[in-house]
Amino acid sequence: MAKTLWKLAAGAGLALALAACAHQGSVALDEVGAPQVPATLSVEEADAKLKQAAGEREAAENEYAAREQECYSKFFVNNCLDKAKEKRRLTLVRLRAIEAEANHFKRAESVRLRDLDLARTQETARLDAEQRAAATPKPVKVVAPEPVAPKPQGKSVAEREAEYAAKMKKQAADDAAEAPRRAAREAAFARKQAEAVERQKRVAKRLAERQADADAKAAKAAAAAASTPAPAVPPAN
Repeated sequence: MAKTLWKLAAGAGLALALAACAHQGSVALDEVGAPQVPATLSVEEADAKLKQAAGEREAAENEYAAREQECYSKFFVNNCLDKAKEKRRLTLVRLRAIEAEANHFKRAESVRLRDLDLARTQETARLDAEQRAAATPKPVKVVAPEPVAPKPQGKSVAEREAEYAAKMKKQAADDAAEAPRRAAREAAFARKQAEAVERQKRVAKRLAERQADADAKAAKAAAAAASTPAPAVPPAN
């Protein structure tokens, strides 16, 4: 039961710890308590972010391992371990947010480049077909109508790029609108965990009080029984 209570308390304290960490300047949070990550502008920048996050993750794990060994030599072991775990947790929350944003950009950029390459390939094929059609000799006629330039088939590369840019802009707006709601749900979950921990504490306190009262009554009864003299035994005839 104590282990369950500790897990609940650790989860419930995440939101409070994030807020405290933001107050100290180590990570920026938005209005609902979610980590803020600067937008990535290139694949190179995304790769650099992921590489840096991997290095910081390894450093955080090494620091926690060293701190854990150090805590076992102290008197208040649990308090020391809780602080070390909370520091590592905050670091991993920040790194996960950075990695998620960088990976999302790389996926979106890969889709954009693939669509752009497909559009260019289609445009090149269309131009080649027009050139082959124009190079084909036509029968000579006495009176030939003026050749009509073939109309372009399909959308141009510029039109496709504009449509893709509009699509990505809408996707970014949808993601930005969903982020506060997702963070709000996480904050609500953290509050529920904190409330559950408080309820468990109150229940444990009431049980302890009842147990202490029962122990006191038992001790009092035992003392009273000890102070009562034993009945006299009549002499044998």
